[in-house]
Amino acid sequence: MSGGLAEALAELARDLQREHGSPATLEKVVASAIAMIPGAAEGSISVVEGHRQVTSWAASDDLPKVVDALQTETGEGPCLQAIAEHETVSVPDMAAETRWPGFARRAAEAGAASMLSFQLFVAGDTLGAMNLYAREAHAFDAESEHVGHLFAAHAAIAFSAVRQGENLQVALDSRTLIGQAQGVLMERHDLTADQAFVLLTTASQHRNVKLRVVAEELVATRRLAR
Repeated sequence: MSGGLAEALAELARDLQREHGSPATLEKVVASAIAMIPGAAEGSISVVEGHRQVTSWAASDDLPKVVDALQTETGEGPCLQAIAEHETVSVPDMAAETRWPGFARRAAEAGAASMLSFQLFVAGDTLGAMNLYAREAHAFDAESEHVGHLFAAHAAIAFSAVRQGENLQVALDSRTLIGQAQGVLMERHDLTADQAFVLLTTASQHRNVKLRVVAEELVATRRLAR
C-alpha cells in the first residue's frame, strides 16, 4: 500500500471516530475514493430499497444522481444486480454492456462510460453500495478494484453510523410526539399518562397504523381518530 493511500485511509478512520455518524463523513469517503482510486472521476454512495428504488447519497456531482435515477426508472443496473449476485459489479464499457441494455444505453449517453459498484451491506430488502464512475471506457483496472474495496470498507462503517444516528433521532422524535399526544388527552379528558397511552395504542391497533402516526394526527388536529 502506498504512503499516500495509507494516509488517506488513516485519515478516514480518524474522521469516523470524530464524526460519530455525520453525513459529512460519507462525503469525505467519496471524495477521497475519487482522489485515490485509479480511473475514478465521479462517485457516490447509493441506497437501494425494495429491490427497486435507487437513491444517491454523498454524490460528487450530477452524473451519479442521473445514473441512479435511470436504475430506478428501468429497473436494472449494477446496484440492482449487486443485490442478487455480486458484491462488486464492474462495467468496463457501458456502451457495449449487454446485461442491462435499457439502462446501459442511457447511462452511456449521460456520460458514464465505465463504472464500479461495491456492495456495502445488505439488510433485508435494502442494499448500500459505493459507486465510481469514469467518462472513458476501460478506465478501471485490478488496482482500482483493490483500492476500491479498501475505501468501501470505510464507507460501510460510515454509512452504518449515519443510519444508526438517523434511527436514534427518529426514535427520539417519536417519543416526543407521543408524549405531546398524551398531554393533549390528559388535559382534555382528565386522564393519567398511562390511561392516555392506552387510548393511543388502542386507536393504533384498531386502525392498524403506527402509534407515531396516531400521535402525529392527534397533535395536529386535536382529535383522536379511532
